[in-house]
Amino acid sequence: MGEPRVRIQSADFDLSTEVAALRAADRGVGAVVSFVGTVRDHSDGASVATMELEHYPGMTEKAIDGMIDQAFARFRIRAARVVHRVGRLQPADQIVLVAVASAHRADAFQACEFLMDYLKTQAPFWKKEQTPDGARWVDARTSDDAALARWGVEAGNAAAAAGEPAA
Repeated sequence: MGEPRVRIQSADFDLSTEVAALRAADRGVGAVVSFVGTVRDHSDGASVATMELEHYPGMTEKAIDGMIDQAFARFRIRAARVVHRVGRLQPADQIVLVAVASAHRADAFQACEFLMDYLKTQAPFWKKEQTPDGARWVDARTSDDAALARWGVEAGNAAAAAGEPAA
């Protein structure tokens, strides 16, 4: 049995190591596309000193694994991996890695973007930013829901956060 497709951890990750592991098990891989998200030092007009992420162990991994199943159903990919960090992070820290391998680049690019759009709106994480005005929870954004909608998936997170009915 190979490495898990999803890891939630507080420790940092190494992009090169993750991509090498993804490629090592399959000589049919012709393309690997990866996305690394980092913590910004600003959000919604305020500076951000730290970001703290929480999750439900087991449930979060299962939800993300289901997202990867969705990517396999939609695109011709050979492997995918998501590494997401939790705990207290500083600006410029790596927060998430999505890496997708396929025989050809088009499917790898699309699947990677699909997974990231799905993660932004559907993954059960709770994010809290520390700003000069105090701590605040980060809600889903309408733009994140719109990004997911282009894949034919309705999210409704931002509308719910704003007290609006989902479309």
